[in-house]
Amino acid sequence: MEIISKISKGSKMDQIYIPKNRMGFSIGSHVIIKPLELENPTEKPYFYNIHSIEPVKLKLVDEIFKIISSTTSYDNIIITGSFLDSGFNFEDIDILIIYERKLDITNIEKKIENSLKIKNHIIDFSKKTFDEALSTDPLWRMMLSKCISKYRLKPIPKKRINYKILDLHLLKSKPLINNFDYLNGKEKYKLTRNLIAIKLFLTSKKITKESVNKEIKIIFGIDIKKIKYNLLEKNKFIKKYKNVYNKTFNKIMKYTKNEPKSK
Repeated sequence: MEIISKISKGSKMDQIYIPKNRMGFSIGSHVIIKPLELENPTEKPYFYNIHSIEPVKLKLVDEIFKIISSTTSYDNIIITGSFLDSGFNFEDIDILIIYERKLDITNIEKKIENSLKIKNHIIDFSKKTFDEALSTDPLWRMMLSKCISKYRLKPIPKKRINYKILDLHLLKSKPLINNFDYLNGKEKYKLTRNLIAIKLFLTSKKITKESVNKEIKIIFGIDIKKIKYNLLEKNKFIKKYKNVYNKTFNKIMKYTKNEPKSK
């Protein structure tokens, strides 16, 4: 005889209830408890440009997918950011949710943090805004070049130049020039990566974390670790940085010529 039951939470011990009217399983019988093997196994996530990842991270990804799935409906869930890099040098987990209807992000973030005891940052997109971001925003193209998704991702849409978005992103990289002495290595790397991603986007080159890091090495003639560990020669680095920044800004401004003039 087999009985399928569910584990219930108790005050001191969790328990499994079985009906009193049953054949077999008399009081005092020894039984084996094991998980029910489902007919439909859990779907495996999709990996993009991830060659290896720690098992504990895979477990976290699986739990995040379960928590979100039990909380809301969605079109897709995507894990990206420094969490996917080798090792455990990350501050939180970046999660994108492509939604069917607007989400209560704060509630989902709290559920994940309370359950897994790890900080997370959720960004939600509708299908339309997600496609728009990938077509016009080099940073999102770079972020999605390495990720884990619940369902298969569509091909990245064709690039489209929106000079206002690019100008806004470029402006975020400007503080490195005037605040070099006050920024740590991680901040300098992030601003440099932002600048080079925009540069590559304008030249129609493929944007991935690897291609951006390679371009940084070529332009500045240094290893990425030198930036991250804050070991830069200030004057030499700033001179090259300003040069790239100004050239990138001028390229963006060329697209303003196509802007309709206001009456």
